[in-house]
Amino acid sequence: MSRHQASPACKSIRVLLNLLIEMLAGRRMMKKISSASCAVVLVLSLVVPIVADTIRLKDGSIIRGQVIGFKDQQFTILIGAGTKGRRSRTSIYVEDIESIEFDSATTAAAASLANEDISSGNPEPVSQPSRSNPQPDTNTSGPRTTSLSSSPTFFTIKVTVRADNTNNGWNNSGLVVRKGQRLRISSSGRISLGKGRFATPIGLSTIPDNDKLMRNEATGALIAVIGDDNDDFILVGTRRDFVAQRDGVLFLGVNEGDLKDNTGTYDVVIEAEAGGSPR
Repeated sequence: MSRHQASPACKSIRVLLNLLIEMLAGRRMMKKISSASCAVVLVLSLVVPIVADTIRLKDGSIIRGQVIGFKDQQFTILIGAGTKGRRSRTSIYVEDIESIEFDSATTAAAASLANEDISSGNPEPVSQPSRSNPQPDTNTSGPRTTSLSSSPTFFTIKVTVRADNTNNGWNNSGLVVRKGQRLRISSSGRISLGKGRFATPIGLSTIPDNDKLMRNEATGALIAVIGDDNDDFILVGTRRDFVAQRDGVLFLGVNEGDLKDNTGTYDVVIEAEAGGSPR
């Protein structure tokens, strides 16, 4: 009789348990703690995080942690409360994942944890793209949708985009994009631009704003940028399909110069190509 195959979440817990027990034995600390006690502590840290992203697996399992990277068709996830700067780390293949929903309070912090050593308590600060000195938008003609000739596999990420100037007006999606990776982004919602003005992701073309990042596009429209060191802004609106032209973290924001009096959020769904080779 064949045995039921353990889910990726169960496998991850077993691996983490073994690592924890070996660390305790190697340092000769708390020698009388049984492996069962270790399991209880670790499971509690997995089940009751303060804030966490929600990873839903195709077998029905749910993992709560922080997604910090994507490489070789695997997501890297930090699990646990992170006491004393220590957090457990696990990897899950993209084909085992049904969807990922990012916690809006943790997306900005996720990128800073990507290069953090598990035993280090000093993560690097997250840098955000600059919103100063916008360049004139010269890419106003031609189609906005890239024709996709093949049928690749896509995984889904849900992000809440704030309209105010939190984090310099940029919302970290938590997704590290590869050059040549295909992306499909759709959005909905309604935000306030202040002074009784309201906008949807397509923006308001009737509001003049010389300080917005994409001067030739509607004020309040949803925009994106890959990386924190360039001005190659991308108009998203309610939907945009495109191929990434560079590597980097995907940031989302609102096309307006003054974000101080803005309120509200856009609900964004990102579909990213899985397992594609760089082009």
